Amino acid sequence: MTKNVLLIGRVLIGILFLVAGIMKAMNIAGTTGYMTKLGFPAPELMAYLSTIIELAAGVMLIIGWQTRGVAWLLVVYVAIATGMAHRFWEYDPAQRVNQINHFLKNLALIGAMLYIIVGGPGSASIDKR
Repeated sequence: MTKNVLLIGRVLIGILFLVAGIMKAMNIAGTTGYMTKLGFPAPELMAYLSTIIELAAGVMLIIGWQTRGVAWLLVVYVAIATGMAHRFWEYDPAQRVNQINHFLKNLALIGAMLYIIVGGPGSASIDKR
């Protein structure tokens, strides 16, 4: 049962990143505009880099390959994304709750990555084969 639970957890987290990466890839111009609005240096490069990270990390989590390394990458990636995109204290009251929810969701994702780092990917993974 444990291997199935770990697999399901990894797949669900991986889907979040994979879908986000697909959405970025389908609208790279919009992603670049968003990166520009957030104040990232080299926003076009950052748009492509974030797309590649999300696509690759999503797939790698789903299949359980290089899982701990991917989890460390995502800890850093999500921390940067949270600090840049979800500064809820800067938003007007109408948007603040939405931004707080995204901020907290990202903290939970960081927590999930830390669990993966410590607990590993489980036996239903390429890492364990």
